[in-house]
Amino acid sequence: MEPWLWPLLLGVLGLVFGSFIATVAIRWPDGRSPLRGRSQCDGCGKELTARELVPVISFVLQRGRCRGCDAPIHPGHLVTELTGMAIGVVAGLLVPGIGGVAGAVFGWLLLTLAALDLAAFWLPNLLTGALAAAGLATGLLGIAPPMDARLIGGIGGFAALAAVAAGYRVVRGRQGLGGGDPKLFGAIGCWLGWHALPLVLLAAALIGIAAVLGFMSAGHKVTGTDRLPFGVMLAAAAWAVWLGQALA
Repeated sequence: MEPWLWPLLLGVLGLVFGSFIATVAIRWPDGRSPLRGRSQCDGCGKELTARELVPVISFVLQRGRCRGCDAPIHPGHLVTELTGMAIGVVAGLLVPGIGGVAGAVFGWLLLTLAALDLAAFWLPNLLTGALAAAGLATGLLGIAPPMDARLIGGIGGFAALAAVAAGYRVVRGRQGLGGGDPKLFGAIGCWLGWHALPLVLLAAALIGIAAVLGFMSAGHKVTGTDRLPFGVMLAAAAWAVWLGQALA
């Protein structure tokens, strides 16, 4: 296939997956299956037609509102669709071929986990497990890094953050990391290998510091007991490191 077709194909797939990811982030934390039932307006419950489900275009044509009740459509739909598209386009541009497909899948799985963590502080075992399995499967295809680096990254990444979480509980007497964060970090190791994990953790910490400073500059009081979706920061940092590896 011509190299220019890869970003086009993956970009279109990213729009579709982005729309599905937005649905997952809305329905799953509420106990509703994202795979069953017709898509509905979040405001009035009206079933949406096919033309109302076209990613991005439907949002723009409807001016961000439901045709039935005129309630605003959550902007998260648009943001997630555009992010999914951007992941596909960038992966296809940087690594045309199977490597770009793998990078896009990595990005879309991370986007799903980030959306759920942002919406509900939840990193489901099903998805972190799927991310880890997909990373190891990618290694079997011969895509760098080698399988031994991925296995060490998976085990070491989980163990490292689990140890940090346990130490924080002992020292501070309260939960400092969610139970899903070590699993996500281990799954990231299954994709990037153990050698990339320190950079991922550093980048995630810097993103977290930037977020706190942003809240403070906006006038929000931040305390030591405030919760931050660290999974979002890990996901963003992991894909940024994958981009760096692809450019190297």
